[in-house]
Amino acid sequence: MSNPVEPFQRVDVTAAKELIDGGNIHLIDVREQNEWDEGYIDGAVLISVNDIVSMSRVDEIPKEGPILFYCAGGVRSALAAELAASVGIEGPLYNMEGGIEEWRKADFPVSLD
Repeated sequence: MSNPVEPFQRVDVTAAKELIDGGNIHLIDVREQNEWDEGYIDGAVLISVNDIVSMSRVDEIPKEGPILFYCAGGVRSALAAELAASVGIEGPLYNMEGGIEEWRKADFPVSLD
């Protein structure tokens, strides 16, 4: 049995930070507002995975350029990346494995409003 090829690349937090530090990537946080309020990665835009699933905000996902999705642990962001690809967003698309939980463990910066 073969595994289907995912339309996005899984990256760890170190690779994600390198992508973000490179400055040429769209960063989308797919968590809920209450999670965002507890801290987010600077430069991110909040579009919850539920808004992507319902297609109510899918048009706010950039149509071009690399996009990095993240959530708390990496599951919802993988779904968001999959859905983005399914509506024709080519990216390249990335999913940050381990999410902001791993980001924090790596002692990378988190912003608060």
